[in-house]
Amino acid sequence: MSSYLYQKIIIIPAILIAFVAQGYARAKMADKLGDKTPRFQGRLSLNPLDHIDLMGFLMIILTGFGWTKPVETNPSAFKRGYKDEIKVTLAGILVNLLVAFITMFILLLWGNFSIRVLPYSIANIGYEMLWNISLININLFVFNLLPIPGLAGFDLFREISPKNFYRYGSKLYEYQIVILLAIVLLGSYILKYPVVLIFSLFAKIAGLILGIFI
Repeated sequence: MSSYLYQKIIIIPAILIAFVAQGYARAKMADKLGDKTPRFQGRLSLNPLDHIDLMGFLMIILTGFGWTKPVETNPSAFKRGYKDEIKVTLAGILVNLLVAFITMFILLLWGNFSIRVLPYSIANIGYEMLWNISLININLFVFNLLPIPGLAGFDLFREISPKNFYRYGSKLYEYQIVILLAIVLLGSYILKYPVVLIFSLFAKIAGLILGIFI
């Protein structure tokens, strides 16, 4: 198996976990706040097929940045209006940070102990899978903060600053394909800095708590 194909295959579990965590968290938060739309649409599920957007899935495999199937909500069902909408949006992206942070602890423990009891090849595969789970969840968090239609950043922009949204939102819709292409071409160079910063911070925190370092 070629190194390129191996790297693409080994990130698939990480992508599935990241996408399911995000979709389920948004659906669960909306349901908790009174909107049963995600429940009726089958989004209160841990089945990856209920959350994956095929194009977003392929994009994250090929470029490192992608998106999930949007969780539809009914704003009129929320008791606190846009404040509850913000909670739903934040739940979807913050859960990726939580998964990344928890996985970092498992990663450090695995790297420290697995090599002692398992063959190197198996220990290394497990290490790379855990590494990717943490890294891709951070990637998805950062990417989803961008103010592009279909991403959490776009929803946050609309809900936090409606005046500016209605001023610039139409332009974002109009040029969303151009913006997306620019991110695909340049995003790995621009967005990698916050991703690496967060990853390194999580590694340091987990390392300090466990007394283990990458």
